[in-house]
Amino acid sequence: MTTRTQRLDELPFTAKHRRLLAGSGVGWALDAMDVGLISFVMAALAVQWDLSSTQLSWIGSIGFLGMAIGASVGGLLADRIGRRQVFAATLLLYGLATGAAALSTSVAMLIALRFVVGLGLGAELPVASTLVSEFAPRKIRGRVVVALEAFWAAGWLLAALIGYFVVPLNDDGWRWALAIGLVPAAYALVVRLGLPESVRFLESRGRTDEAEAIVLDYERSAGVAPRTDVADDAPSETAQAEVARRSIWDAGLRARTAALWIVWFGINFSYYGAFIWLPSLLVAQGFDLVTSFGYTLIITLAQLPGYAVAAWLIEVWGRRTTLALFLAGSAVSAALFGLADTPGTIIAAGMALSFFNLGAWGALYAIGPELYPTSVRGSGTGAAAAFGRLASIIAPLLVPLLLDGGGNGLVFSMFAVSFVIAAVAAITLPERAQVALED
Repeated sequence: MTTRTQRLDELPFTAKHRRLLAGSGVGWALDAMDVGLISFVMAALAVQWDLSSTQLSWIGSIGFLGMAIGASVGGLLADRIGRRQVFAATLLLYGLATGAAALSTSVAMLIALRFVVGLGLGAELPVASTLVSEFAPRKIRGRVVVALEAFWAAGWLLAALIGYFVVPLNDDGWRWALAIGLVPAAYALVVRLGLPESVRFLESRGRTDEAEAIVLDYERSAGVAPRTDVADDAPSETAQAEVARRSIWDAGLRARTAALWIVWFGINFSYYGAFIWLPSLLVAQGFDLVTSFGYTLIITLAQLPGYAVAAWLIEVWGRRTTLALFLAGSAVSAALFGLADTPGTIIAAGMALSFFNLGAWGALYAIGPELYPTSVRGSGTGAAAAFGRLASIIAPLLVPLLLDGGGNGLVFSMFAVSFVIAAVAAITLPERAQVALED
């Protein structure tokens, strides 16, 4: 007998999968755009409002505090009320808050609204990757999730373009940049109406008729005839109660949970510490605002090939090896960036850091949902993301202190060490390539 999840696993990649990937990916790109924009806003406000490094640090970090809370709560809600519902709600929340932030009249107001933005952003990412992972065919599941993560590069590139062309226009340029963040609020309706709910989630709640309708829809898209040897995956009430008691710290899951949390912490610490401050660091090195934004835009372009290579390797070498390799490459690139002191070396080292760092992000999002059974998949990925966000809060706050203590060399040496620790933890994760997701 064939279960619904097995039927989904055996399908080819169809137009339905493409729509799900694109629909989730647009939300992901809008998320990245919002996170990326704040780095350009910080650089502009440092000049316009004459802000101190401490004030800039809080503007950069407060959103990540919201993201830490949002990721944890969003993952729990996704396991309780569904992936699609939470995805749409988070888009609406952070879209409206970003639009409101454009009207900020003080640092305190901007910080408060950036916290609310973070709540939505943090909850959206692990939920989207979980939803896509649960629909992707088993043979290319990792590649599909990396493709989803690649939308992050598109969003960050859009942020760089907005930062380069809109923010420097006049004193209100940063306001117009943030106002564009209202787009996710409108897109939330598209998500709510256009994306399917997770079949595995529906079955875990006994909603088998809805689950069967979705599977049949995907089979029709693939030109597959209705199956006659179908097994009902719906769990009994006793089984549902047993599943509800599962924890990511159960004996069989705690080691992978701990390793995943370490990877998340290390990659967040280095990525956000570097890229949130990048335009401001370049300005501090003597480049004017437009030039620093231009360099950041060029460096951002290297994210796209990083994702492409990771998407290919992840099904050839596996998730664990690919993740560790790209983290090691990130460590070397970070060390080189700390030594760079000319436009050519800054751009070259920065592009290498973008390439390896974002490839690592893609592999991380692919491996995360595969480590957990359906009942705690959202919670597991959300909790890991929440723990990682703690690093993204700490890193921007530490950057000014590290700069005072040893300049760019010390800052990026710390990021390199963080990447090395994350790479070691990644090696200990179980390999789940070509393996069906646990029910």
